[in-house]
Amino acid sequence: MSRVLIIESSARQQDSVSRQLTQTFITQWQAAHPADQISVRDLAVNPVPHLDAHLLGGWMKPAEQRTQAEQASLERSEALTEELLAADVLVMAAPMYNFTIPSTLKAWLDHVLRAGVTFKYTATGPQGLLTGKRAFVLTARGGIYAGSSADHQEPYLRQVMAFIGIHDVAFIHAEGLNLGADFHDKGLSQANARLAQLA
Repeated sequence: MSRVLIIESSARQQDSVSRQLTQTFITQWQAAHPADQISVRDLAVNPVPHLDAHLLGGWMKPAEQRTQAEQASLERSEALTEELLAADVLVMAAPMYNFTIPSTLKAWLDHVLRAGVTFKYTATGPQGLLTGKRAFVLTARGGIYAGSSADHQEPYLRQVMAFIGIHDVAFIHAEGLNLGADFHDKGLSQANARLAQLA
């Protein structure tokens, strides 16, 4: 049995294409892997605070020197990190906002990229500690950006995943969603076909 962690980040609940892709992924994954456990963290419904002085203090100060706010921030970060550590498969659903990921997803990443926990520094550079995991990234984009210099989603997320040791990353892009009905339908159809292959 594998544990699948899904991270939702679309600000929209209704009519969200990335959420539609998530539901398709869940249906197909459960059909192929009925024993797997799937959990969903919705960053739009329960947003994670952005990186601030309280979290930095929680990470860096000895326990006896932390304020209550710093301790609370540390405990939140640890809970999010433990959830990631326990997962065998990570799924990030991310609409493209202004050429990159939603700020809620960035905030989550800031909590779980933890020195000494999900990566470590060595004499030859940083080393990811989450080896053996798989990741899927489901994106929804108004235009067509894959492979272009305007795509700051895929390169960033590939680098972040590699930084913590996750190198098996598959991207499923639903593109051209705002370019008219034909582009919308084609983009969604291609994304669903890609999902069916991967699941």
